[in-house]
Amino acid sequence: MDRAPGLSVRLKLTLSYAGFVMLAGALLLAVVWVFLLRYVPDPPHARGDPQVGLVLRERPITPPGPSRDDLVRAFTPKAAAMLAFLLAFGLGGGWLLAGRMLAPLTRVTDATRLAANGTLSHRIRLPGRRDEFRELADAFDTMLARLEAHVAEHKRFAANASHELRTPLAVTQTLLDVARKDLNRDNGELVDRLHAVNTRAIDLTEALLLLSRADQRSFAREHVDLSLIAEEATETLLPLAEERGVAIETSGEVTPTIGSNALLLQLSTNLVHNAIVHNLPEQGTVLVTTSVHPKNVVLTVENTGAKLTPQLVSTLVEPFRRGTDRIRTDHAGVGLGLAIVKSITQAHDGTLTLTPRAAGGLCVTVQLPAPP
Repeated sequence: MDRAPGLSVRLKLTLSYAGFVMLAGALLLAVVWVFLLRYVPDPPHARGDPQVGLVLRERPITPPGPSRDDLVRAFTPKAAAMLAFLLAFGLGGGWLLAGRMLAPLTRVTDATRLAANGTLSHRIRLPGRRDEFRELADAFDTMLARLEAHVAEHKRFAANASHELRTPLAVTQTLLDVARKDLNRDNGELVDRLHAVNTRAIDLTEALLLLSRADQRSFAREHVDLSLIAEEATETLLPLAEERGVAIETSGEVTPTIGSNALLLQLSTNLVHNAIVHNLPEQGTVLVTTSVHPKNVVLTVENTGAKLTPQLVSTLVEPFRRGTDRIRTDHAGVGLGLAIVKSITQAHDGTLTLTPRAAGGLCVTVQLPAPP
């Protein structure tokens, strides 16, 4: 933004310091004048007494001390010199003090310019005890760290999304090339494969759009019951659970919260879907529970399965992660399930926690704010 040039903050502070010093000096000199000089009496001859003048004409006498006029004449130049000294002292000292006080702000400004040029790895790390400038510097360092992580995450996401979108397009191109070269080939199988590839590309695109919508928080908030949403997601995925031999258990109470019914349903569906797909080959279990606490409501989805390490669990919310081995199956999804869950949770000012179960499997906890 273009602005008209003005006085620097350092110069303004310097003038302020000098003005206060001058004001204090002037008040001190005024006190000296009011409480000292005004009580110094004038000698009788200075007051024009006729009787005293007659005596003086007959026999001159020496005045007992300096008159008020004498003191004023002696005091005025000294007071002017003192004010001049205070002005010079205030300007010089104020300039030095202002520069010393504003030095941390200069470091913040330099770091801001670096960040504006795209360098987010720089940190201020202002030393010393906590004060207003150090709180500002620490807040700026925290902001830079989050921005750097956010930009890095978006770069990884863009690269992964490009790769995932390129795969179905490349497969489609290959199938079309084969069909064009072999005109006598039965097109039934080709159409089925193209349909499957196109369906996967559509699912991926819709997942990306849903993720973008959650990131932008562009949705209407309303009062919803999280327990009913979890039950709806469970009923929808019950055929898939029966097909894979997974038992689903639900429990909980009325769990009111505020948010988007559609997004919270997507969140619950993704969690239950992941719990069903990444489970034991036989006799697996999924436990879905909801609970109410004083300040938040909680949705918990647990499933049996292979043992997971904390290091692996910490990466599952990254986009395009598909469990332990990234095996594509009929229900493998597009690798955005937990990434969408994380984004929806953050859009609702909630907290997502993933914990490996000691017996194997995963425990996912979503905490959302309780309505006021």
